[in-house]
Amino acid sequence: MFREIFKALFIPFAICIASFLWAELYSFSAAFYFGFLALFIYCFVESWFKFQLLSNLQKDDLIGKKRGLGIWREIYYQLEKKSKIWRQEVIQSEVQYHKFIQAIQASPNGLIMLDENDHIEWCNNICRGHFRLDPLRDTGQPVTFLLRNPQFVLYMQARDFSRPLHLDFMGEQGSLMLMVQIFPYGENRKLLLSQDITILKKNESMRQDFVANVSHELRTPLTVVSGFLETLRDLKISKVDQSRYVDLMYAQTSRMMTLVEELLILTRLDSSPLTSKTTKVIVEDLFDKLLVDAKSLSQGKHLIEANCSLKMAILGSDSELLSAFGNLIVNAIRYTPEGGKIIFEWKSDQDGGGVFFVKDSGIGIASEHIPRITERFYRVDRSRSRDTGGTGLGLAIVKHVASRHNAVLKIESELAVGSDFSIHFPKDRLVELN
Repeated sequence: MFREIFKALFIPFAICIASFLWAELYSFSAAFYFGFLALFIYCFVESWFKFQLLSNLQKDDLIGKKRGLGIWREIYYQLEKKSKIWRQEVIQSEVQYHKFIQAIQASPNGLIMLDENDHIEWCNNICRGHFRLDPLRDTGQPVTFLLRNPQFVLYMQARDFSRPLHLDFMGEQGSLMLMVQIFPYGENRKLLLSQDITILKKNESMRQDFVANVSHELRTPLTVVSGFLETLRDLKISKVDQSRYVDLMYAQTSRMMTLVEELLILTRLDSSPLTSKTTKVIVEDLFDKLLVDAKSLSQGKHLIEANCSLKMAILGSDSELLSAFGNLIVNAIRYTPEGGKIIFEWKSDQDGGGVFFVKDSGIGIASEHIPRITERFYRVDRSRSRDTGGTGLGLAIVKHVASRHNAVLKIESELAVGSDFSIHFPKDRLVELN
């Protein structure tokens, strides 16, 4: 640094010495003109270097510029060094900024940043689906102008953000339920967070319906049993009536036992992972038991046919498959009038997989009921279902078992014609018989 300062001062000092020697050798006026000309040239060169530096600073063009002499070269070197550091810091800040934005965009929750006047400063892409906002178009707009839900407007006016707000009928189709809450931060700024709770609300509603349905299903047989017990306790009745009442109570308790067992099966299916692909289930063996059980339930009132044409085993759980196949056959028998026909078979499909197929000539199902027929406790005709001994859980079990075996349950039906139920298994769930 001192060397560069010495070089910078050396030039005007040298001009002064040269002018003094010139005056000694020639004349004072000649020395004056020589010194003035030398100083003019020096000032011109210095001004040129300053102009170049200013131009490079304006263009941000310092890196690699080794211009100038003496101290100017040192100035360029130090500025280039600082410029590299600043540029690296700017690049790192931009990288961190983009990572931060990507993390927010990856969040499943909506986020809106509001200024002190409740104008939108920024929002993520999730807000498109939640509030139909455009992150570019709607920046700078008052949030209450765009979110005109009366509950939200009152929420913003009340300025009590200690509790979240629940908004229904949100989104493009008006099908979302959102939980919204404001979090103040900084200088009168606010952060609005939104969470899609549609599935949570639906699950909560399903749990409430489930508890109500279970209570209802258990209350009916318990009421019957309680009534018969009171009759047996308070009245003197004949042995024949006593035997008949006991039989009826046994039928109701059996119905409760069946309901509890199916509820336990559903609970186990819900809590267990997918079935493994290590256990080989031979469908022909299942068919032998299914056919015996079907004929026992029908008691000769139906024509029952079984056909196991596909010589492939299924990788999965034999107890679950037996339960699913059995439920489909039992339903076919229960809802097919006397003299009807039931066919169940195991065959290949066009994709190389396997299909368990049940066809009946029963009463059929109206098309509007088919999408909901696999819901728990859903019944097309409640009175008929109770008369046939159904619990409303059979098809729910079938659907769960199919899903746990990577299979798909398909239902086709026509009123007064019959129904077709089929479970389609993929190729990777089948294995050749030895």
